[in-house]
Amino acid sequence: MTAILDAFRDAILQASQDKTPLCLQGGGSKRWYGETPQGEPLDTRAYRGIVAYDPAELVITARCGTPLAEIEATLAEQNQMLAFEPPHFGPDATFGGMIAAGLSGPRRAGAGALRDFILGARLMDGRGQTLNFGGQVMKNVAGYDVARLLAGSLGTLGLILEASLKVLPRPFAEATLRFEMDEATALATLNAWAGQPLPISANVWHDGVLHLRLSGATAAVAAARDKLGGEKLGDAEAHSFWQALREQAAPFFAARAPEESLWRLALPSSAAPVALPGAQLIEWGGGQRWWRSDADAATVRGLAEAAGGHATLFRGQDRAAGVFTPLPAPLMAIHRKLKAAFDPAGVFNPGRLYADL
Repeated sequence: MTAILDAFRDAILQASQDKTPLCLQGGGSKRWYGETPQGEPLDTRAYRGIVAYDPAELVITARCGTPLAEIEATLAEQNQMLAFEPPHFGPDATFGGMIAAGLSGPRRAGAGALRDFILGARLMDGRGQTLNFGGQVMKNVAGYDVARLLAGSLGTLGLILEASLKVLPRPFAEATLRFEMDEATALATLNAWAGQPLPISANVWHDGVLHLRLSGATAAVAAARDKLGGEKLGDAEAHSFWQALREQAAPFFAARAPEESLWRLALPSSAAPVALPGAQLIEWGGGQRWWRSDADAATVRGLAEAAGGHATLFRGQDRAAGVFTPLPAPLMAIHRKLKAAFDPAGVFNPGRLYADL
């Protein structure tokens, strides 16, 4: 592996010297996410493998190029999982790409986001230095928590070489319930359930139907089923349903017309229904609302801001207005300083988060 690290370092130093951009990527399964990639590709997949895994300590450490499917298969052998349910968006998804994208799946509302599970990371910066942050236990942070800063950075700060993540046991039992209700009723009901000791691990509302997943001890799941009612889905059907939602293979996502964009609205879970023309799908108890629309960015972001949140252009062709909501000047200044500290020559995935960063 030393030779691979040396090759990475040589490529980074040469790019920094020549002021030519590098496009850091693994399998490219999320290449479409964010602004358009720029620069010479630097493929991370050669640097792969699980470095350490201790099921008793619930910690796994792996290299950036390790296939995400391999990570999940290894955990499954010990009846454990990545609790935030990261989407793959293709068979070539890698461990490093998962962290750089920072995306979480249906279980995020109950278990937490990807960044909440990062314990430590190794990073190669724009000077070719290998930097270590955090460790392999929860209480290991002194000063700025850089390891979690890497989640969602889209490779703009450096090459993520390794990371240590907390994992969790798989639940003993799961059940998926189906309810027919309108949007307003679904949001009110989900907020009411959130204040009760219910083992809810995922929920989604679309087109008049609410699906709810319960996960936990067998007795707890059975008691919640009896209390909530609803129609129970078969185990195989439920597995396929949540898998399709995680990978955006569900009919809602597949039906997007060429002229439509897919917007991701992050709102307070208590936000009232937003008057969005077009199709909607709501996750995370109302905290994540997907919207298919041909509306312009100003309209979408104005509605999201009025509801107390922000909007991201998740999939769509016209990125002229920016994929991510523009940051206030003070926050952008912090981003620029962080970028300059880790990547002084500005060669790592330039413009991937913001066009001028």
